[in-house]
Amino acid sequence: LAAPPTVRIVHSGLACNIEEERYSERVYTIREGETLELTCLVTGHPRPQIRWTKTAGSASDRFQDSSVFNETLRISNIQRHQGGRYYCKAENGLGSPAIKSIRVDVYYLDDPIVTVHQSIGEAKEQFYYEKTVFLRCVANSNPPVRYSWRRGQEVLLQGSDKGVEIYEPFFTQGETKILKLKNLRPQDYANYSCIASVRNVCSIPDKMVSFRLSNKTASPSIKLLVDDPIVVNPGEAITLVCVTTGGEPAPSLTWVRSVGVLPNKTVLNGGTLTIPAITSEDSGTYSCIANNNVGNPAKKSTNIIVRALKKGRFWITPDPYHKDDNIQIGREVKISCQVEAIPSEELTFSWFKNGRPLRSSERMVITQTDPDVSPGTTNLDIIDLKFTDFGTYTCVASLKGGGISDISIDVNISSSTVPPNLTVPQEKSPLVTREGDTIELQCQVTGKPKPIILWSRADKEVAMPDGALQTESYDGILRIVNVSREMSGTYRCQTSQYNGFNVKPREALVQLIVQYPPAVEPAFLELRQGQGRAVTMSCRVLRAYPTRVLSYEWRLGGRLLRSGHFDLQDSTEFTVSSLSRDSYGLYNCNIINEAGAGRCSFLVTGKAYAPEFYYDTYNPLWQNRPRVYSYSLQWTQMNPSAVDRILAYRLGIRQAGQQRWWEQEITVNGNIQKGELITYNLTELIKPEAYEVRLTPITRFGEGDSTIRVIKYSGEDPKPKEKGFHCGFEDGNICLFTQDDTDNFDWTKQSTATRDTKYTPNTGPNADRTGSKEGFYMYIETSRPRLEGEKARLVSPVFSVAPKNPYGATNTAYCFSFYYHMYGQHIGSLNVYLRLKGQTAIENPLWSSSGNKGQHWNQARLNINPPTSFQLIFEGIRGPGIEGDIAIDDVSIVEGECMKSDQPANNLRSGAVGPLAHIRLLPLLILMSVLSHQR
Repeated sequence: LAAPPTVRIVHSGLACNIEEERYSERVYTIREGETLELTCLVTGHPRPQIRWTKTAGSASDRFQDSSVFNETLRISNIQRHQGGRYYCKAENGLGSPAIKSIRVDVYYLDDPIVTVHQSIGEAKEQFYYEKTVFLRCVANSNPPVRYSWRRGQEVLLQGSDKGVEIYEPFFTQGETKILKLKNLRPQDYANYSCIASVRNVCSIPDKMVSFRLSNKTASPSIKLLVDDPIVVNPGEAITLVCVTTGGEPAPSLTWVRSVGVLPNKTVLNGGTLTIPAITSEDSGTYSCIANNNVGNPAKKSTNIIVRALKKGRFWITPDPYHKDDNIQIGREVKISCQVEAIPSEELTFSWFKNGRPLRSSERMVITQTDPDVSPGTTNLDIIDLKFTDFGTYTCVASLKGGGISDISIDVNISSSTVPPNLTVPQEKSPLVTREGDTIELQCQVTGKPKPIILWSRADKEVAMPDGALQTESYDGILRIVNVSREMSGTYRCQTSQYNGFNVKPREALVQLIVQYPPAVEPAFLELRQGQGRAVTMSCRVLRAYPTRVLSYEWRLGGRLLRSGHFDLQDSTEFTVSSLSRDSYGLYNCNIINEAGAGRCSFLVTGKAYAPEFYYDTYNPLWQNRPRVYSYSLQWTQMNPSAVDRILAYRLGIRQAGQQRWWEQEITVNGNIQKGELITYNLTELIKPEAYEVRLTPITRFGEGDSTIRVIKYSGEDPKPKEKGFHCGFEDGNICLFTQDDTDNFDWTKQSTATRDTKYTPNTGPNADRTGSKEGFYMYIETSRPRLEGEKARLVSPVFSVAPKNPYGATNTAYCFSFYYHMYGQHIGSLNVYLRLKGQTAIENPLWSSSGNKGQHWNQARLNINPPTSFQLIFEGIRGPGIEGDIAIDDVSIVEGECMKSDQPANNLRSGAVGPLAHIRLLPLLILMSVLSHQR
């Protein structure tokens, strides 16, 4: 019974009826902010998996992940960027996946904006002077917007006023409309309105914006009542004031920041911006912008600088004229201090020796390094070092503006001040650790003062564990938490010049070895097999360190089955030659090295696979009882021969929303074949309740995997019986009618209450067949771009029939009736065809009518005698103009011939084709039997 997938896309709601829509492809138009709902109707067995995607990738980055894999894709409050082509893909492993697409067009119209620009022609020898004003209107929209202009109440058109030109520049592709006022005249000073319109598509109303042009109209100008730059201390409050000095109409003022957004704590009051308790993160350029849509916006900026002092460091440089790194009496030594200062021009340094101020002299030379070479740096050169020069030297960095704490750096110069040396303790390299542990890499540093140690990877151009290329350490120790295998390798420690000697760096190497337990596959695998059969399990090593001394052990529960060691192979197998009830369970294979163990787990079970419900048939059974209904439940069994024979199914059923399950067993005789369809009829289900059904296979092992589905009551029954089939198109699925893919356009579900009659008021129904404004019917919309002769075809569901005499040749007669509405001066034709099962290429004409039938509903009744399952097709053909809407409603099929008293002559209304009304087709013997349990 396996069948590859098929798919089609339907949408809830109605597409906007617009002229620009291209009917050559499936386009669904929707207004921005509405709810889009697309449903993917699939067939196929096993039940196909569904996935929604969008052009240029998955839909999951735009919508809730859950909806991407559901039949229905629902997007509430749809936005313009969510328009595009949507694909529904269904696959069940049989044949190629089925894919259908639909293009979603989101319509919107933003508020229009008018900007004003003027140009003044230069005077030529005082004979020529012209002042021209351009009014430009812009509105974002879909579909493209159309603009119109008014001066006061007067509509401005091209050519209606010699002083006015209206044009759409080519380079804007119609998105803007420019009104040019040449050589301004007194009457040009007026109130101008720009109306933006998308012709009421999707009921989007026109939008208008007005602008008052006067002899005072001018572009904005502003002034900042603050200094530039502004230097402040952290924690202070700062206020920036921006005022307008010109502009008509009055400009609006906004503040922006050159990088990033305004701080969250910012307080805005018109043109005044206040930042309380300012920090270094708030520094930068702030701009005030004035705009009144006349000319270009005005902009003024100021730079806020927040004072800061940080990162104080020092280094000692021995006499550069000697190759000795040590400090010696009689030679030169230089002490350097460095800080980061903002602003740098306020930075000042002062030097002290043993707490007493130090001034520059011939033997104690104080200098400040060029800011371009080494910013924020001061040097103390001691010429011809003497014993009396030993002591503690202090450099103090401060900012002239005050308000910031000074940074003080002490440097001791004495006979014990020696350059650094680095060593690695013997037991600290190589270091062996296990994955997940915490490890400390150590370099011992000697010397005075002890410099900062820099750690880096020596054998790889990769970052350190913290993500940086270098890591600083003040005690020579590098601490790594949660070590991973990628951290194995050689690490370099080296001295920096900071807080030490400015000499060639000393360095040392530390090797780190990370051990980790074996990585194996599969981590988990379920194996299903019947009793008495063999099963083999295999566990493979992917990687491990150390790779030597690998051993393995197989266990069932806590019982050891087998153990051993690896030689050259990378996997181990275990076989159970004949499964018994005791040999089912969880098997673990542990592969072990010094760092730990990796585990493969195998769940060996005799559980049967889940059944798969069959969805491709119309399952509700007609039952001539007012309060209950029956349901034909159908399924196939997944991999029926994989385990022991299925003895029965446990059927559970509960009403939707209830907690308690009612259960019964369905006995199975014989073996179930792969793809075999099993049927069980559920009876006494209460209308119109939905039910949850659970089906569980049972073998001698016990219960297998369950599967659950929901069954729903359907008011329409496509099997004509005594009660018959009746459809008023009131439900969401239009009684399972479908649109024909081979026609030119579609039938539309409509009610008078929601229909827009702005375009074609002289055609179509003013109510449904019962006279209700809220009731629905199906109709063809013949407005543009429809062309004469184009067809829309609506196809019924398949109706199943059976002869009265199972062994005879007499076909059952049915009375087929419907109401039709054909009002308008351009009415085309309405045709009805009968299509028999297995004869999709042949359609038998049943009924036809053409021309205007007046503003009322008419009924058609005719007898049909189909020998086999059949479908009915309604075909509407567009006439010569737009006033040609045709509608149908209340379609019914009832067993038995139509009553003669209710049938007009020839079974037809005026204008119909008579000989087609009563049709008897070649008989075909059909035997239908409904059993309580059928396979």
